[in-house]
Amino acid sequence: MATLTATPGATQLQVVKALYGKPTAANVRALQRLQSRVKNKLLNQLYFLDHSDPRHLVSRRYQMECLDLLHKINILFAEGEYVLTERLLYRCKRLAEAGSFTNYSVECARLMCTVYSQQRQALRYQKATRQLLKLQQTLAWEDEAERIYSDTQMALAHTVRSRRAVLPLLPTYIAQLEALHRKARTFSTYNHLYRLRLAYEELQGNFKEMIKVTAEASRRFREGKLNARRFDLRFNHFVSIYAYLRSRQPVQGLRLAEQYSRDFHPSSSNWFYFQEHHVLLALHAEQYERAQQLLTTITKNPAYLIQREAALERWDLYKAYIDFVLPPQRATARQRQMAQWVLQLPEYSRDKRGHNVAILVLQLLHFLRERSLEEVLLRLERLRKYQQRHLYEASTLRSRLFLRLLQVIVEKNFDAAAAAERGKNMLLQLQDTPPPGEAFAEVEIIPYEQLWKLVLGLLREGRPMATEAAA
Repeated sequence: MATLTATPGATQLQVVKALYGKPTAANVRALQRLQSRVKNKLLNQLYFLDHSDPRHLVSRRYQMECLDLLHKINILFAEGEYVLTERLLYRCKRLAEAGSFTNYSVECARLMCTVYSQQRQALRYQKATRQLLKLQQTLAWEDEAERIYSDTQMALAHTVRSRRAVLPLLPTYIAQLEALHRKARTFSTYNHLYRLRLAYEELQGNFKEMIKVTAEASRRFREGKLNARRFDLRFNHFVSIYAYLRSRQPVQGLRLAEQYSRDFHPSSSNWFYFQEHHVLLALHAEQYERAQQLLTTITKNPAYLIQREAALERWDLYKAYIDFVLPPQRATARQRQMAQWVLQLPEYSRDKRGHNVAILVLQLLHFLRERSLEEVLLRLERLRKYQQRHLYEASTLRSRLFLRLLQVIVEKNFDAAAAAERGKNMLLQLQDTPPPGEAFAEVEIIPYEQLWKLVLGLLREGRPMATEAAA
């Protein structure tokens, strides 16, 4: 058993051999039966999960209460216990209404109709039927709102081209959701409308408007105008600090992130998404030590290594940038391996969309520090080709301006003073250029303006030299 715990990636035959001695067909079947029993026992433990922690999705505990009651109600009804069934139905209906769970209200009303029909209670049956029809109409409006929102989310989750195609359609979809919300007046229709508005402003790069939308939602929540059992305050927090990051207000965003972080449970994937932007805010605010402290906390989280591979690679990239601006006194084997990974990344990779410029720039910074002329020129040429192939839209102006600044260092023969003077106007234009919408953006792990300062600082320490000259 100790051997198995030490090798979590063991194959099925290796597990069979460790448990039963021989990897025979009979022992393989025995392992499969054992796995099935263990899986069922683990699934049974789901009934005992605690959903009351406020750092989890707030609606979950109330949803589970409704589901638990409905399960018991159906058992009692099947046993013919109509009096107790009716009593629990009223209780479940109150919970569903308090949480604005229209689908559970429909289930309660439908079962009430059946109970009254079985008991020949005509007046109660007619009243329950009227309630059911009204609830079904409300649920139909909610379903239509969910369909519009889900269809839009699917389009936004695909390629940049599909995002651009759906962008001009969003005002129409928002108008449709507004009409549905006026009819239904439920939390579900509000939530779809609120989230689609945020998505629309994000795609346009209107991050200051996103801050206003999230601030307005927070105000309504505090005033009790939003259902406290349903509104996901954590999502509102996340979007708020993201908008501060993208609107180039990192100091204010970092202050809020420190305050909001206590509302996220460390065991949830939402915690990692939040902390990712927390780290970026620290980097953009030039608080590199704080970013390093956050990364140390993040990597110690037991759930860190079970994230998706793409997420782990993003963390490695952030670590590589932090290690560059704050070089460790003694590099660990992991840090050396990570540095080598960054240097070997391809010029363009679809699975790293949004981070390709950041990868190439980090490689360039590394070889500027190493003063390796051949490698610096190679990375500058790759950046030039990448710009020609992928950064031709108006929305990529910030990336294009920064890459043009980098080409200046070659024009001025790696002279820091001359490059700074030649790039002065481009730097001013870069500072005046707002970040693009999320659909078209290259992620700036460290803002381009700060990276330009780093580049000039490296050139002041010494110009890159050819290998023969260095020798």
